[in-house]
Amino acid sequence: MTEPPQSIQLSLLSHTNVGKTSLARTLLREDIGEVSDRPHVTELAEEHVLIESTAGDKLVLWDTPGFGDSGRLLKRLKSSGQPVGWLLAQVWDRFTDRPFWCSQQAMRNAREASDVVLYVVSAGESPGSAAYVNAELQILGWIGKPIVLLLNQLGPPRGIEDTAAEVERWRTHVAAFPLVRSVLSFDAFARCWVQESTLLEHVQPLLREDQQAAFARLREAWKVRNLDVFRESMQILVKQLVAVSLDGESIAERSVKQKARAWIGSVTSSTPVEDATVGLAQGALAKRLDAQVRNTTEQLVRLHGLTGRATDDVLKSIGREFSVERPTDADKAGLVGGIVSGALAGLAADLAAGGLTFGAGALLGGVLGAYGTRELTRAYNLARGSEMGTVRWSSEFLSQRAAAALTRYLAVAHFGRGRGEFVSGTEPAHWTEVVGAAVQVRYSALEQVWSSARGGMASELLEKMLEPTLADIAKDVLIRLYPDSAPPVFA
Repeated sequence: MTEPPQSIQLSLLSHTNVGKTSLARTLLREDIGEVSDRPHVTELAEEHVLIESTAGDKLVLWDTPGFGDSGRLLKRLKSSGQPVGWLLAQVWDRFTDRPFWCSQQAMRNAREASDVVLYVVSAGESPGSAAYVNAELQILGWIGKPIVLLLNQLGPPRGIEDTAAEVERWRTHVAAFPLVRSVLSFDAFARCWVQESTLLEHVQPLLREDQQAAFARLREAWKVRNLDVFRESMQILVKQLVAVSLDGESIAERSVKQKARAWIGSVTSSTPVEDATVGLAQGALAKRLDAQVRNTTEQLVRLHGLTGRATDDVLKSIGREFSVERPTDADKAGLVGGIVSGALAGLAADLAAGGLTFGAGALLGGVLGAYGTRELTRAYNLARGSEMGTVRWSSEFLSQRAAAALTRYLAVAHFGRGRGEFVSGTEPAHWTEVVGAAVQVRYSALEQVWSSARGGMASELLEKMLEPTLADIAKDVLIRLYPDSAPPVFA
């Protein structure tokens, strides 16, 4: 016979106003309870299902009222021969003695419902100054349930060393409490989803033997759900990057007078002559890119169970991020071509086009040199697909967009629902370094995709080509940021 499905209970406990409900919202990916900067917002223990396995097992999370005046309560408990029984037998008024009443509700839930207690503390306070932590851990010691201590309110995501130092500081402080089995960094506002798997990993050995199989199924269900979100996130980003790589804007044909002025200016001046048609094309590309970034970010936000709209600014400066592919000017090519012949005529065409495709131009020059400079120029234009002239994004810029897309993904993947609506912010400096290093490792693979896009490959094929590369870069980034959490997730 197969074993019946089980329900495993986790209780969130903490001092009042430390962020239990914010953490619960982040884990559940939905708004529950009330979040407010005042004490005792949560009045009653509330039960929520975190995940359900295919076998019907349930992982239940309890959001409980916060502890109140813990020091005074501890003194009362110490004066009683049976502290837990005394605490739960007392009748305190919900309104006139709210701190004691809330503490009683939290203790009752921990004793009667929980298999493991998730005790939340604020990392914004030093362990020594948060006197209520010692009092509450002593109180929970009488309950006898295993405890995982979670460091909340850490602020923006930190580097590995800083986070490890903070965890060790708290681990040392609570070493005197044997029921505290683990200390983890788990911020309600800035945790990453791979850290959730680490939390479940630390919970499992604290459960009874008869709960192990059910919890293993729940962990697998959690992993599958998160990996599905990860894969869909990569697909969203891939579609955007492929669309950008294929995007181009035609350049209007210039009059003979405009050509002559631009040609003379380029010869007689060290400053490039501005071309209004190129500027207009660049502006159109920038607007489309901005819309794509906003749309993609909003898709990621919804996928991660968040709300809000992308607030990325319109690109302010494009600089040298465009690759201009203007049809080779036959008149200009004729002038330059007068000093070369044969195979070098292709080089002349390349010089006229800005020297962007030397290899292709030289090859065509060798094959078609006998046709003369003007005929060669026309063949060269046809081969490049640039009869009308086009402004596109450069390969360098596209690789930068891949890095930017992954950084944007990190912002969404770290955003805790307790913070309210998603708002784009300034990413931590170490994210930029880690993403840049991971992109550099696979830079040649990205270049192949951009080259294939310039060659006219269909978007569906480009997406299949780019997706594994982008996913590998993202995995590499997460493993670099969370070396203890991410590797098991992607194993």
